[in-house]
Amino acid sequence: MRRIALALAATAAMVSFAHAQTPTTATTSEVFVVAKPTDVLSYNLVGLNITNPQDETIGEIRDLIISDGLLSGYIVSVGGFLGIGEKYVIVSPASVDVVYSEPDNKWSARIDTTKEALQSAPEFKYEGRWAK
Repeated sequence: MRRIALALAATAAMVSFAHAQTPTTATTSEVFVVAKPTDVLSYNLVGLNITNPQDETIGEIRDLIISDGLLSGYIVSVGGFLGIGEKYVIVSPASVDVVYSEPDNKWSARIDTTKEALQSAPEFKYEGRWAK
């Protein structure tokens, strides 16, 4: 009888330990989202030229910065030719107007600044944890 009681106690302890180790699963509504027709996919942005109000191309979106699950910056390349001499700067997403034109089936990005202002901005370097 004592053996049975010990076996039951050991089994109960193992079951509660196993239950404590089982990860909780989120509900379906917490895991999945639905893309809205107004959402923008990252591949629509990376490589997109940025123009100023005078329709001059002043940079190109090269990367996105995600911080705490939210878009916090665009890495923009400025200057250079064919990748030589270019510089990367980070601009706020609020400063860039990204628009999709239905008739042209085309994305565009506009920022109200100059190429000179972008070139004089603090440089971002792909190094350390961000090295390519």
